[in-house]
Amino acid sequence: MNVMDAIYHRRSVREYTEAPVDAEMIRLLIAAAVQAPNAMNRQTWSFVVVEDQAMLARCSEQAKAHLLATLAPGSDAERFREQLASPSFDIFHGAPTLILICATADDEWATQDCCLAAQNLMLAAFANGLGTCWIGFAQAWLNQPDGKKELGLPAHFRPIAPVIVGHPKGQPVATSRHGPDILWIER
Repeated sequence: MNVMDAIYHRRSVREYTEAPVDAEMIRLLIAAAVQAPNAMNRQTWSFVVVEDQAMLARCSEQAKAHLLATLAPGSDAERFREQLASPSFDIFHGAPTLILICATADDEWATQDCCLAAQNLMLAAFANGLGTCWIGFAQAWLNQPDGKKELGLPAHFRPIAPVIVGHPKGQPVATSRHGPDILWIER
């Protein structure tokens, strides 16, 4: 697949089949992720693969409770309060796999490096017929001691990019994009 096709057609998928993602495919996606640019080639990231559906269900419930308890009035997430309160809402959308990209250094460069790795992973997944979605609802709780404990993460791991991966039930429709604001400095 042409990289521009992947960039223009990849969408966040929120409906998955129950089919598991092959372990070799997960390795391929992580191999693509580590090809991302990173500050001074430090590669300060680690990848946590979660396929245990009971664990994902517990994480979903705990992350929703944490978000509901910490939502600031008027925040962007406030409009999701009803959805987050619903016992039937799964923040992982029934995906069979969560790949959590964690920073292993405590600096902004490590955060940016993990974001770049996540983009590579998501584009590689799309190119291989899989769907992905970055689950921002999980991030705050996963960075709490209870979240790290649930997944058995070392204390110095800083969860940055919780990306679900699976076989999509369908291809989501494209959303419109605003034209970019460009400040062009003439030569």
